[in-house]
Amino acid sequence: MNGKLNRRKFINVLSVTGTGIAAGLPTFEIGAAQDVKPALLGGPRAHPGGFPGWPVFGQREEEALVEVLRSKYWGRLSGDTVADFEQAFAKKFGTRHCLGVSSGTTALYTLLGALDIGPGDEVIIPVYTFVATYNVVVLNYALPVFVDTDIETFQIDASKIAPAITPQTKVIMPVHIGGSPSDMDTIMEVARDADIPLIEDACQAHLASWKGKPVGGLGLAGAFSFQSSKNLNCGEGGAIITNDEEFAQSCYRFHNQGQGGRTASYQAGSGTRATNARLTEFQGGLLLAQMARLEAQSKRRSANAAYLTSMLEQIPGISPAKLYEGTTDSAYHLYMFRFDKNHFAGMDRSQLLKAMAAEGVPCSSGYGTMNKDANVRGLAEDRHYLKIYGRKTMQEWLERNQCPQNDILAGEQAVWFTQTMLLGERQDMDQIVEAIKKIQKHAGEIASA
Repeated sequence: MNGKLNRRKFINVLSVTGTGIAAGLPTFEIGAAQDVKPALLGGPRAHPGGFPGWPVFGQREEEALVEVLRSKYWGRLSGDTVADFEQAFAKKFGTRHCLGVSSGTTALYTLLGALDIGPGDEVIIPVYTFVATYNVVVLNYALPVFVDTDIETFQIDASKIAPAITPQTKVIMPVHIGGSPSDMDTIMEVARDADIPLIEDACQAHLASWKGKPVGGLGLAGAFSFQSSKNLNCGEGGAIITNDEEFAQSCYRFHNQGQGGRTASYQAGSGTRATNARLTEFQGGLLLAQMARLEAQSKRRSANAAYLTSMLEQIPGISPAKLYEGTTDSAYHLYMFRFDKNHFAGMDRSQLLKAMAAEGVPCSSGYGTMNKDANVRGLAEDRHYLKIYGRKTMQEWLERNQCPQNDILAGEQAVWFTQTMLLGERQDMDQIVEAIKKIQKHAGEIASA
C-alpha cells in the first residue's frame, strides 16, 4: 500500500496511545482560547489521554476458551462450538445459513471456489479496498476488474459497474468499505439485469444494514472477517452467510477438502477443487462470547460517529464520508473523511496526519491506488497470466483499470480513524474536533515549518 498505514498496523498505534505515554502533558480544554498553538508547534495536546484499547474481553471469553480446552474437541469436525456460533451468527444476520471459516480472505476464496471461478473469468471489484479482495481473484487465475470510487462515500461507484461488465464477467463483488453499505439498490439491479452472481465483501461491516436488512445477505452470499482489528474479533477467522441451501453446501465442501461434515446436513459432492479453511472450536467459542458485546459496541460507535460528523461538517475543508440513502446502519469499522488542503493554507495531508498525531489523535491516509501498485501492474507480465490470456489482453486489462476519482481520494484526500476511537467518550470526540480546528487555524505555520 505504498508505505501507507494499513488498518491492521494502525490498531497498534491506537494501543500505544492508550497506554499513558501522554501522561503529564498539558491538557487542551474544550472551548479554550482559539490562539492556543497546535502540539506540533509547541502547544498542549488536544487529546492527551488514550483511546479505548482493543480487544475488549473478560470472564466470558476466558470461560469459553477453557470450556473448549477441557472438552478435548478442538476442531470443528469433532466439536459443536463452531456449529453453535454459525447458528447464532445466521440468526443475528437474518440468513438461513452461516459457515465459519479461517479468515475473511478464505471466506472470499471459498465463495469464488464454490462458484467455480477460474482462468478466463472476470470478477468486478472496487479499487478502494484491502488487497485481500484482489488476492482471492488472482489466486483463481481470474482477472480482477477494478471499478472507480464514489469519492463522496469512499464506496465503489455503482454507476460504473454496468459499463465494466463483459461476456467474461462471472461475479460482481462490492466491498462495504469502512463498514458502510455500498449503493446496494443500484448494484443489485445491475446484477439482476446481467444475471451475474452478487457476492458482498462485508468483512468490515458487522451489523451494517441496508433498508433494515443486514448486509452480507442481500446478494447470493456475503463474507465477514474476524481478524484482530475487526468489530467482531477472534484474532483470525471469518464467516460466509447465504440463504441458498445448495450454495451453502458447495461452500462447506470447498472449505472442507471436498468432504461432507459429521452430520447429514453436509454431504460430499462432486466438486473438483477444495481446500481446508475450517474454523477451530477455540475461535468459535471466542466469537460466541464476543457476540454478546457486539450490539452495544455498535450502538456506541454509531452515536459517536453521528456526533462527530455533525461537528466536522462545520469545518471548511473537512468532508465526512456520506452514507447512501438506503443505509440504515453503518458498522463504522472506520470513520472516514476527506481533507481539502485549500482550506488549510495548502498544507498537505501528510502534514495533517503528523499534526494530528502530535495532538494525540492518530489517523491514517488509508488505502492507496491499488490499480497502480507494482505487484498489481506486474500481473500483466506474470507468466501464468500471459499463458492464459496473452499479452494483448493483459495490456488491455491495464488500460481498463484507470480510476481517476480514486487517484484523488487515495492520493490526496482520504483520512481514517479506526473503530476503537469511536468507543470513546463524548469528550474524546470534542477533542478530535478541537485538534483539527487548532491545526486549521495555524495551518500556514505548519505548512512552512
